[in-house]
Amino acid sequence: MEEKKYGWTFPHVKGTMSTANIMRMVLLALLPAAVFGVVFFGLKAFWHILICVVTCMLTEFVFEAFTDRPLAVTDCSAAVTGLLLAFMMPVGAPLWMGILGSVFAIAVIKMAFGGIGKNRLNPALSGYCLLLLLFSDTMRDYSIRDMGSSTLLGRLLQGETVDPLPMILGNTNGGIGQTSTIAIVAGAILLLSFGIIRLRIPLAGTFAFLLTLTVFGGRGFDQLWLTTQLCGGGFVLGIWFMAEDYTTSPVTRSGQLVYGVLIGILAAAMRLKGIEEAIVYAILLANLTTPLIEKMTVPMAFGQRKMIKISKD
Repeated sequence: MEEKKYGWTFPHVKGTMSTANIMRMVLLALLPAAVFGVVFFGLKAFWHILICVVTCMLTEFVFEAFTDRPLAVTDCSAAVTGLLLAFMMPVGAPLWMGILGSVFAIAVIKMAFGGIGKNRLNPALSGYCLLLLLFSDTMRDYSIRDMGSSTLLGRLLQGETVDPLPMILGNTNGGIGQTSTIAIVAGAILLLSFGIIRLRIPLAGTFAFLLTLTVFGGRGFDQLWLTTQLCGGGFVLGIWFMAEDYTTSPVTRSGQLVYGVLIGILAAAMRLKGIEEAIVYAILLANLTTPLIEKMTVPMAFGQRKMIKISKD
């Protein structure tokens, strides 16, 4: 008789909430930032969001249909990817860029590796990174109304002194869903209250980020400077919503702490080099280390002892 073989894919999550329900909760948690972005940036922000979400879902549907895979687009994971990608887009960017980034995120980064639970890189960040590399000037042009193309964080990195309050409230230029720290944190609190995310990665990442900047930034514990660094460049959105991705983050508790610290240190090091989008590269690099971190932090089974090699000399 032929032996049956069974395979399992990540994420392994204990609980009664399905993937679809989790993704719907994430969409709900992102709603405050989405609403604020549309109100502040105008109707074009809505079109960016709609196009990215629809393109991501349509790309996944077409890929599954043509490769004869079970249709899983209804789990809403593609919608989350599209919404997060739209959040990072400058409102002045052409709408077709969102389509390109969405197709790349889903078709190349997610579905080509087997779909949800099998991708090694965060799809939304990967799609944004592609657009940033191909269309750097456009993706860094945050011009809106009487505000210039540079964000408050960009001006800070150029040596100016800025007030971080507009970054906390959200009445400043930047990515469509990245400007209001209050709206993003409100969504994160919702996910925490339902146990969908944990504090380990965000707190470890934020602490490592601020500590590294304090020690090596040459400014000491400058509260305004650190607050601007924290609230700018999409750091809050990245550390709470993208670093927490079940698929690309470690499953072990100690591994999640290591993962968060690694993201924080990498992001701070890049910020000190003047890279505004440091959190994007930091999370993607940390994604690649997840298998190694998990291997190093797997807890020993109960009752198991380490084997000690005894020399005969």
